[in-house]
Amino acid sequence: MYSRLAEQHVRSALTNTRVALLIGPRQAGKTTLAQIVAGPDMRYMSLDDPTVLSAAETDPVGFVRSLDKAVIDEIQRVPELLMALKTSIDSDRRPGRFILTGSADLMTIPRVSESLAGRMSMIRLLPLAQAELRDRTPTFLDFAFSGDTIMDCEETVLGDDLVEVVLKGGHPEPLTRESSVERELWHEDYIEAIIQRDVRDIARIGLLNTLPSLLRALAEFSGQLVNCSKLGSLLGMNHVTTREYVTHLANLFLVSIVEPWHGNALKRLVKTPKLHFIDTGVLATLRHVNTDRIRVDRTPFGAILESFVYSELLKLAYASTGRFRFYHFRDKDMNEVDVVVEDRLGRVVGIEIKASSTVTNGDFAGLRRLKSDVGDRFIAGFVLYDHDRPVPFGEKFAAVPLSLLWS
Repeated sequence: MYSRLAEQHVRSALTNTRVALLIGPRQAGKTTLAQIVAGPDMRYMSLDDPTVLSAAETDPVGFVRSLDKAVIDEIQRVPELLMALKTSIDSDRRPGRFILTGSADLMTIPRVSESLAGRMSMIRLLPLAQAELRDRTPTFLDFAFSGDTIMDCEETVLGDDLVEVVLKGGHPEPLTRESSVERELWHEDYIEAIIQRDVRDIARIGLLNTLPSLLRALAEFSGQLVNCSKLGSLLGMNHVTTREYVTHLANLFLVSIVEPWHGNALKRLVKTPKLHFIDTGVLATLRHVNTDRIRVDRTPFGAILESFVYSELLKLAYASTGRFRFYHFRDKDMNEVDVVVEDRLGRVVGIEIKASSTVTNGDFAGLRRLKSDVGDRFIAGFVLYDHDRPVPFGEKFAAVPLSLLWS
């Protein structure tokens, strides 16, 4: 059992909002967290239970009317419940009446956002962050926007140990399995379950049998720019269908689409988005990458590490009281920054990710270009690398250990 950074957000929501909506990928720990927060006073109803599902589908209004306070798990399986919930909470406005969980981004469904707009707090829960696994309170985003560029690590993970951490991912269940083979089998079953069940809950997909191939292809593009026309042609799909299917996978929190950084002062930007997998255990399984393969050929590790860092940053952002947006930067001169983080004040931090233990001045080229374009809003630029020592590279720039993400 791990303490979740989002727990306080859920508890706070229940003190002033009628509905707390906890969304994130399957098997990320939403049910466990909801039950811990709810305690014994709230009924627990899972729509993964066939009997409960049938009752909710048959009579959504009667189903909700029978509940005073409750946890309703996997709400995306019966969207019709949401209108019934709206009626119930409009007539009884007590805060903390319902905790809903969903394994799909419900806010992309118009009738959902319309039903509960202004009536709920939404909390995103991704697989376990490294800070949660180590029972630490992460401070990286606060540090990054503080204007400082040097911060010592309390704990560093390096070399082969870092590879193992990244390839395991963050889903709680496979982390309990000792062998990499057992973890890979779990991830394979997980992917199959999402394709066969969860996709059907949120979309009508005519070419369901193409999704495994699409996922494997996307895994090869993780950390790269994604051209749906090119990707679709490889799979015999048109670009419209490919983009639609990628969007569905993003709504199920398997992948994340990262838009390019843009602003009034920026010119000649490449407008193509990047794609990252939310969990690197899933990504490594799709790419058939394990620790033995990395020891022989470290080449695939760089892209997987970039997705790992992006996912860790998302987890820290979702657990924070601040508001952060994430982009990538690439201009037509091929100056790149892996992750651009913008806070609610419009301030910007750039982050480059390196799988090696050596950093040179050339690794800051994209960050320096970003600083030039952003101007006074640029706070700092970091190269995260496989080392235990921070090294300054001039004003506002530094190479810092990857382990700062959980220190």
